Amino acid sequence: MTIEGTGWAVGTDSEGVTSSDADLIGDIAAGDTDALGLLYDRHAPWLLLRLRRRCADHSIVDEVVQDTFLAVWRGAGRFSGTEVGGWIWTIAARRLVDALRVTRSRGRLADLLATHRPPAEPSAEDRALVGIEHGDLASAINRLSPELRSVLQATVLDGLTTKEAALLLGIPRNTVKTRAMRARAQLRQELA
Repeated sequence: MTIEGTGWAVGTDSEGVTSSDADLIGDIAAGDTDALGLLYDRHAPWLLLRLRRRCADHSIVDEVVQDTFLAVWRGAGRFSGTEVGGWIWTIAARRLVDALRVTRSRGRLADLLATHRPPAEPSAEDRALVGIEHGDLASAINRLSPELRSVLQATVLDGLTTKEAALLLGIPRNTVKTRAMRARAQLRQELA
């Protein structure tokens, strides 16, 4: 129920005590999980509806609602506004944008990986690399740390750009460049 003119929702807890959203936020800041449950029951239904109007994937929306109330739990002590519903909506909207951004990145990565499938018949380069795999270079590559080896695999053997390798490996571009440089230096030293 909303108190007219104030925009504050009120409800009763398990003991029949009426409390406003602001009171619940104060209780949540003090560590009261029952207050979080009451706030969730009060705000989750409208939040789900609003988010589903903006995103058709119900699993993303459900995850965003859970993340939102986790953020409410963690940030209740810093709440200084007057409208709890608006604060919750702001958190949820930001979480939805972040979730959609991650989903789009995963889609682009899947597209990227799909375009880099090896051909059915090995190329001349692949046949040459098979010969290299069993020589001195192969043993030198195997002695590299897994981080350096994965960057070398992605950039040299798979022919990915620095940006593509960064997406594939989930590391920053500059890290890919640094690891590739370290891997080449270590290989030069071992093969000299």
